[in-house]
Amino acid sequence: MAAQPEITQRDLRSRSKEIMDAVQGGQSFTVTRDGHQIGELTPLRRRRRFVPRSEFAAMSRTASSVSLEAFRSDQDATAVQESDDPYDR
Repeated sequence: MAAQPEITQRDLRSRSKEIMDAVQGGQSFTVTRDGHQIGELTPLRRRRRFVPRSEFAAMSRTASSVSLEAFRSDQDATAVQESDDPYDR
């Protein structure tokens, strides 16, 4: 993974439009002040709220199958088995 470019606080002030356009385009930056890293500018991740049926179907075809018995066995093995009666503890 490539290191993100460093920009100074002064660069951020003087080139804010250019830098913000780059962030909007997916670029990340590390901001420095007096030679010390003080923060990061990173684009927000856009979450999709809707997955088209065709895309979901395509993902489902390539997904591995799940054994219901193995899933329940794993749940039973990790679940805390306590009685509801406080005097049985």
